[in-house]
Parts: sequence; C-alpha cells; structure tokens
Amino acid sequence: MVGSVTATTRPDRLLDALDPTQLEAVTSTAEPLAILAGAGSGKTRVLTRRIAYQSREGAIDSRHVLAVTFTRKAAGELVERLEKLGVREQLTAGTFHSIALAQLRRRASERDKAMPQLLERKARIIAPMLNARNGAEAAVQASEVASEIEWAKARMVMPEGYEAEAAGSSRRTTKSAADIASLYARYETEKRRRRFVDFDDLIWWMIQALEDDPEFAAVQRWRFRHLFVDEFQDANPAQLRLIRGWLGDRSGLCAVGDPDQSIYGFAGSDPRWLTTFASRFPGGRVVRLGANYRSTPEIMAAASAVLPASSTGDRAPVVTTRPSGPSPTITGYDTDEEEAKGVARLLRDRHAKARPWSSMAVLYRTNAQSVVFEEALRKADIPMRLRGASGFLDRPEVKAALGNLASSAKQAPGRAFTEHLTDLSADAAEAGDEQREHVEALLRLGREYLAADGGAGTLDGFRAFLTASLRADRAPVGGDAVELLTFHRAKGLEFETVFVVGLERGLVPISFADSAGELSEERRLLYVAMSRAEENLHLSWARQRSIGMRVATRTASPYLAIVHGAIDPEAAAAAADAASPERVARLRNDLKGGRAKRRGGGSADEGPDPDPELMAALVEWRLGFARAAAVPAYVIFADSTLREVARRRPASKAQLLDVSGIGPVKLERYADELIRIVGEHPAAGDPGGAAPVELDLTVEG
Repeated sequence: MVGSVTATTRPDRLLDALDPTQLEAVTSTAEPLAILAGAGSGKTRVLTRRIAYQSREGAIDSRHVLAVTFTRKAAGELVERLEKLGVREQLTAGTFHSIALAQLRRRASERDKAMPQLLERKARIIAPMLNARNGAEAAVQASEVASEIEWAKARMVMPEGYEAEAAGSSRRTTKSAADIASLYARYETEKRRRRFVDFDDLIWWMIQALEDDPEFAAVQRWRFRHLFVDEFQDANPAQLRLIRGWLGDRSGLCAVGDPDQSIYGFAGSDPRWLTTFASRFPGGRVVRLGANYRSTPEIMAAASAVLPASSTGDRAPVVTTRPSGPSPTITGYDTDEEEAKGVARLLRDRHAKARPWSSMAVLYRTNAQSVVFEEALRKADIPMRLRGASGFLDRPEVKAALGNLASSAKQAPGRAFTEHLTDLSADAAEAGDEQREHVEALLRLGREYLAADGGAGTLDGFRAFLTASLRADRAPVGGDAVELLTFHRAKGLEFETVFVVGLERGLVPISFADSAGELSEERRLLYVAMSRAEENLHLSWARQRSIGMRVATRTASPYLAIVHGAIDPEAAAAAADAASPERVARLRNDLKGGRAKRRGGGSADEGPDPDPELMAALVEWRLGFARAAAVPAYVIFADSTLREVARRRPASKAQLLDVSGIGPVKLERYADELIRIVGEHPAAGDPGGAAPVELDLTVEG
C-alpha cells in the first residue's frame, strides 16, 4: 500500500492546530520544497506532520523516505513522533555519516569486500607525528590539525590543495599552512596503510560511489525516492554534493531550516543554501513559517534586532503567539567575577519562585568562559551541568597547560611558582585561540590562588586549590541542574530563563571575526543564544575581565546598543500587539496584501485611504532609519501607525500623540522627521503644503 498511515487515523489529526503557514508547509505538493523555519516555529512538528500527511495522501511512501538529520537524537525523535502520528512502515532516518556508513557497508558486502575500520578520533594517528613535550600537549596540537583536516574535507580539498585554500580563506593556525598540508598528507597515507576510514571519508566515498557507479546509484535512488533534510543551513559543501548525489535528476527534496540560524561557517555551512534555494534547485518553492511559539514578544523583538540584514531583503517580521512578558534586561558589572556572582544570585532568586534549576541556562561565547561560572555556582551551592563539554580541569587544553607547569617546576625546582606562571603566560601568546583562552582562564585561577595562599605558592598547592574550587559538589548528569553551555551548543534547546553573559567586544563579536561574513555569523550566533529564552532573558557584560595574569578593561558589545533600542517599552508594546491570536490566524492574508482586521472587528483601514505618495515616503524613511540603526523596520513603527499618520496628516507633536503607536519616547525621537515628511506631501487642494505653525503648549514653571 502506498502511504503507510493506518486507516484509523482521523483526517484532521494531522492538520488540526496548524497555523496557516504550517498548514501550507505540510500540505504543499511542490518539489523541491524549502521550509524556512525560524526559532520556535514548530520545525520538527511541521516536518513530521508533512511526512505523515503526504504518506496518508499517497504522495509519498514512507518505506522510500530518507530523512537526514545532524544528530542521532534528532533522528530518534523524528521516528518516535512519526510512530505517534500513525506512520507504521519504518522510514530510514539518521545522520549523513550513519546513513553513508550503512550504504557503504552494504555495497562492500555485496562485492565480497571488507569495509575498513572506522577511525573515531583523528588524533590517534596525528598525535604520534607531532613533536610535543607531553601527551596532553600532543592532544591539543593534534586537535588543531584534525580540525584543519576536517575543514578541508568539508570543502572537498585534498592535501595538495590545502595551502592555497587556507591562504584564500585567511585561516589562522599555530602551525604553518605548509606544515598542516604535510601532516594532512601523512595522515591520509598512514590511515590507508592501517586500513582506517574516518567520518569525512564516509561522505567522500559515498559521493564517489553515487557519481561513478550508475548501478549502485540507481539502487539507492529507487530505495530512497523522497529525501527530507533537517537543518539544511548546516550542510557543508561535501554534504550538499551528497544530497545532490542521492537526488540524481529527481525533484523529491524537502529541505527544512533557518538561514538566520546558520552558525557553522567554520565547518562549511552557508545560509545561502536556503536563501537561494530556488536557484540552486530549479523549480523549487519556498514556504516560510510565520510564527514563534516559544518566546514572548519582548524577547523576539530583542533577538530579531541583532540579526544582520537579509541577503535577499525579504526577511518577514516574526509574529509571536505568547502573551507579553518581562522586558529583557541588560546589566553591566564591574568585573567578570561580579557578573558570575550576580548571575548566581538571580538564578537562586528564580529557583525560590518554584522554578526548577533545569529550566535555566547560562550561555557564553567560548568554552573557557565557563570556569568563572563553575566557581560562582559551586560557591552558591547551585547544581550545574556542562552540556557538551567536560569540566574545566578535564579539558585537554587545561591538562596540557598543567603538564607544562609540572615540567617547568621539575626542571627548575628552585624557581618561584609565580615565575612558572609567567612562563606559561608567555607560551599562551603563541597558542591557538581555544588553547590560549583556556590557559588564560587557568592563569586567572593562579592569580586567585596566590592571593588566597598569601605566599609564593607551590604547584601542589595550586592543584589542591583547583580541585577545591572546581570539582566539589558537581551535579550528576540528568539531575535538576542549571545548564552551562556555549552559544553553539545551545542551538535547538529552549529554557524558561536564559542568561547570555560576557557580551563584550572581543567576545561578541569574537576578536578574530574580521570579514563581513564572519561578523554576520556572529550576529546570527547571538540571535540563536537570545532566542533560546521563553520568558526571561538577561544579558550582561563586565567592565573588567581577568585575562591570564592581568586585568583588562572591556567595553560592551556593540550589539547591546541595538538590543537596547529594541526593548524600549513602546517597541515591546508594538511587538505584543503583533502577537495576538487574530494576527497569527490572518498571517497568510497579511503576507499576500490582505487588509488586517482589528480585534474589535473593525477595519484597520477605517476612514479615508492614505495618500499613496505620502505613505510611500513614510515607508521609505522608516526603511532607511531601520537600516542605519540595524533594527527591524517594525521596531521603528508598525505599518498601521504609518497608515494612520498618512491619513491624519498630523502637523504638531500634540496631534502626533493622538496617533496609535506613538508615545512620548517615539515622539521625542521621530516627531520632527514625521512632521517634515507630512509637510513635504501636501494633501489634494492644499496649494502651499506648508505645515501649520506648531504652538508651544508647554507650561513654564
């Protein structure tokens, strides 16, 4: 039977409670199809409903569906949801690598050949090639080389092409491009000699098999006739080529993702996979999900404000469905330690209001920033969990630094501990970014230890101090604990309360983000972090931050000024109005140019039609102002406010205050410009067009 949903499934079960854009995404018969699913828009719900609905309607057969995800967890969740929706015939779901491995194993078996052993860690081969002082340092260096090899393989770059590609991309590495190219070539040779295959090879081999073996390709394309790819914006060039290999000359592709959450440029991802979908996949259609079901209007207004300008210029305002909530807060602390203590206090206050620890998260830009929060939360007796990262003392970068300290102390036992720390500080200056940040965090702890010890200090004393400071009372995995994680690790998660910390120049945006593309990705990354919050969002920065053995003066991230402009009371009120259920229900009509109805049932356009030339001038002014301020246009004024200005033609500040959507703050900011524009577009029958003289109604004294 084509279609594998049981006959007992009620027709409305798959379509009920979908908003208009979700309904279109689920029922559209277009192929290829891209579903642009913003933060909190119900992406997984739409993807699973689409597979189930199209199966029930006979448009696809779930037995011939290949669903590609980026994590095993996402694949498992997809299959579980489909079973609950009545899809009985098992589809194939998994990551790029797991699916490729399974297909390659079958191909090898059919040819009576043995598949090479899977190499899970490149460092296993790379580390022995390095001239490192100790095992921990070798692990750090091997990690950097492995990352460069993965960077090259994601772009289909062979060892002989690495130097040119790295130069063209301005790669920053502690080793020269020539050295890395040599290590890359040696790694490939040694891997083949020992009959290993790494994860990158799985993609390459699968591409080659599909492109060079017509019989194998035909079998795979017959088996997988309908291709669904989740988080499409995260695909790298090699994975995109594999997608095309699976497709062949067919059109059965449904890509789901969000260009505004493309944050893995270092791994080869690119938001253009989605923003130019129709041109990359001829005949393709794009459906944009129009609502956010996760965050309050205030949070979405603030998060959306930091996004870079859309490359296509067609980013639609985000409509939220949740009721209005607290405005996000921005706090500047004197030091990074005060910031961590302040966050700990707020976490405890929130927990006292019957909120579980696990409903809260602390997000930071780099892994090394976790250490000061690990300290502060431990001292405040707050359970914590580091998602996706080991504890600070267990990280290879920290183990390598402690190993170097031990070697230095052994070679010169008579030297003061402070001198060994100074040597470590000098070594950090030549290290890679990730290693340097961890060493600097360790040096900060060294300075704290010396202050607490009151003497010259010793290596054994420092180790004991670290153990007491960072390893005691660690929360068990799976318990009720506050999550500590980087912006990148937070993607796909949500929490009632989120603290986005360390918002300073050099961290947000990161210091090595130079190009326009890198800076745009930094803004998207901050958007991802902020949009994890459901109800409470707290942003913070520190005026002084300990960097190694010194204290550095910091300045606030330039993005905070943008956020501040988006969370003023009037902007939040406009966003809350946009979140009404009526607005969500009529979203499709709004997008197609239909006239919106007010809550009371009347028309938003009651009264005479506005002068089209004046309205166009107001819209053009708003767009220019929004671009200059790097905020969404609706944060300046809603369309309905501009229409009312164009209709009423206010000529004074007093008359502007009568316009819905204009309060004292916006009056102060924009009154002169609005009055000027109105005056430059006289109404029909007004020969002069000059604005009447505004009377000064201010009462002195």
